[in-house]
Amino acid sequence: MERPPPARRILGHRVDATTYADAAARTVAWAQALEASAACGASEPGPVHGRTVLVANTHMLDLAARDAALASALDGADLVTPDGVPVVWALRALGVRTATRVYGPDLTLATCAAAAAAGVPVGLHGGRPEVLRDLVARLTAERPDLRVAYADAPPRRPATPVDTAAEAREAAAIRASGARIVFIGLGCPKQEAWMARQVVRIPAVLIGVGAAFDLLAGHVRQAPAWLQRAGLEWAFRLAMEPRRLAGRYLRHNPRFAVRFAGQLVRGER
Repeated sequence: MERPPPARRILGHRVDATTYADAAARTVAWAQALEASAACGASEPGPVHGRTVLVANTHMLDLAARDAALASALDGADLVTPDGVPVVWALRALGVRTATRVYGPDLTLATCAAAAAAGVPVGLHGGRPEVLRDLVARLTAERPDLRVAYADAPPRRPATPVDTAAEAREAAAIRASGARIVFIGLGCPKQEAWMARQVVRIPAVLIGVGAAFDLLAGHVRQAPAWLQRAGLEWAFRLAMEPRRLAGRYLRHNPRFAVRFAGQLVRGER
């Protein structure tokens, strides 16, 4: 694999200026290496440590200041993509002029295409049963050669206390399926904490994609492309789901802007 993409620290956490092609290629290469390691481990006992990919937006980066588990997951991730347009602007302000958005739903599609071409089985963990049904139908319709080895919509559980027995069963099911790339749609920050706990016992690349399941399955409308390019996707989503998202966008977006402005003023590049 080529050297890591350019990266900068935004609000204290590394964000990688990757692209869809680069992120998908790295993910497939990591998945293939994990497959080879798992095959060797069949005769040599011992755990095979997986990898994690996070997609970072303003909500995640701001929330990490008050959520130690999320901050740890961010700092321990193998790749952190700029999911939100304001995060891309921040990377550019920090000197990475070529930074582009690597958005969870589109990254899911790009990675599935690369996985299908390479014969790497994928899995889906999260969402609701009807969402997973429609998502699998879309993914396999677009790529008939894609092998979806695992798909599970776990019942909603509180973030704390952690249900260790349930997580052990989930890890065992993913291992048994043979999936080497698993998309996680549990929502931030729950999915990032779950991934950080599970990566040590699942020989796969775990990718936290948040609302991508609902968006790709057609259960939630996506913002028009021009709104996404303008960095106003948050306003569209807020209009669609005001009760659920008002607190997130009206609290975290302004706070991110103020904190990042302070970072620039202090010269922390």
